[in-house]
Amino acid sequence: MKAYRFCAWQTEPELVEKPVPEAGPGQVLLKIAGSGVCHSDLHVMEWPEGVNDWDLPFTFGHENTGWVEAVGHGVGGLEVGEAVAVYGAWGCGRCANCRTGKENYCLAPGRALGGGLGADGGMAEYMLVPAARWLLPLGDLDPREAAPLTDAALTPYHAIRRSLLLLTPGSSAVVIGAGGLGQMAIQILKALSPARVVAVDTDPAKLGLARQNGADDTVLSSDSAATTIREITRGRGARLVLDLVGSDASMALAAKVAAVQGHLTVVGLAMGTLAFDFRAVPWECSIAATYWGTLPELAEVISLAQTGKIRSRVEYFPLERAREAYARMRAGTLDGRAVITPNG
Repeated sequence: MKAYRFCAWQTEPELVEKPVPEAGPGQVLLKIAGSGVCHSDLHVMEWPEGVNDWDLPFTFGHENTGWVEAVGHGVGGLEVGEAVAVYGAWGCGRCANCRTGKENYCLAPGRALGGGLGADGGMAEYMLVPAARWLLPLGDLDPREAAPLTDAALTPYHAIRRSLLLLTPGSSAVVIGAGGLGQMAIQILKALSPARVVAVDTDPAKLGLARQNGADDTVLSSDSAATTIREITRGRGARLVLDLVGSDASMALAAKVAAVQGHLTVVGLAMGTLAFDFRAVPWECSIAATYWGTLPELAEVISLAQTGKIRSRVEYFPLERAREAYARMRAGTLDGRAVITPNG
């Protein structure tokens, strides 16, 4: 089969031929429908050797959906041909967090993060999933379109869900960064809360799409953005500020527009810093960084998609054009989330 493999640090992945894996005991072989192209993959390509202990090579692609092709001994509850989503954060399955579905926060040291992140992912014609518990049924959803639900929707869903008690009528939520995750975050906020949603970005086109997805207000990132957002929130600030960029500038803006006793949640991986002192954020404003989401939350995300409350905006690429998809993402010219479709 063909696979898009990451073979050396600080290089582009390569399209290579490798054997189709076989499903051993407890494992499931998927025929891949879609594998999302994620901005975090660009960070992986740029990492220097030694930044982590992943073994190379491995196949890219951590946002994956497909059809069950074969199951190993001991696997039940799955039928060949069934469309499923792959939960991407592969924990040990035994620690306290994993046993409650929080495999994104697995307590076992030294594990590969998951398929496409240290282990073989879905940018191939077939993918071997080591444990059946990481597969969730998609029902009548188009599996190609559903691929970004496993990260681009799950990640902001997790970040928003922990703050829902703050998002009462009359409150506001600010989404900084209206890219793939930001557009999903806006839809999730509108589906789950009565909060007024404010989208912030440097790109007017993305702000236009944010309005289509339900944003009540849009603000072009500039030196006056904090003042504008304070006016929109009637001087009270936002109960939730979701920073999907994570740069020095975005976190500084987030701190200026957060509310007293609000949540400032950083999801973006730009690796910026926020200087902290007694007056850095409003009183009792909590600062947190979140990572991906839980297994039960992915089931909830899929349910939202099945009922039409959220929907991925996708642009499809065959496996042979994976490098082009990443180049387009770097250049900011994608129309939505890029999804690699190895099987057409």
